[in-house]
Amino acid sequence: MKSLFHEETYQEIRNRLNQLEENSQGQWGKMSVGQMLHHCQGPFNIMLGKNDYGMKPNLLAKIFFKKALYNDKPWRKNLPTAKFLKETKPRDFIKEKKNLETLLDEFHSQIDREEWPEHPGFGKFTKQQYGQMQFKHLDHHLRQFGV
Repeated sequence: MKSLFHEETYQEIRNRLNQLEENSQGQWGKMSVGQMLHHCQGPFNIMLGKNDYGMKPNLLAKIFFKKALYNDKPWRKNLPTAKFLKETKPRDFIKEKKNLETLLDEFHSQIDREEWPEHPGFGKFTKQQYGQMQFKHLDHHLRQFGV
């Protein structure tokens, strides 16, 4: 499984982000490209300990969904979005792209970090699992916008 802690994967995601344009259209879902870029910042904020969005532990999510966050199987189209990560407000493409790139770079720069905070909703993950799930989430949304 690809991980954002692998240099090749990190560069792949950076390159794919640079293929997005302000007028890029989603192939599924309701978000604009600016909204998607803002949405993708949420998981980074959680993993970097910047915002827990008021998430509470969820036993059912741990049992039925946790492994799907970091396994090799791509997410299907039109999966439901966690309420706190739903985007409905218009978002500025340039600003949101820059913010996401900054978080991506910060996350990748912590490649040597071994201890990570528990996820507020899903509990403990390893460093490798965090790197895999960040890749998987970004890959899902970049595929959504055709890159």
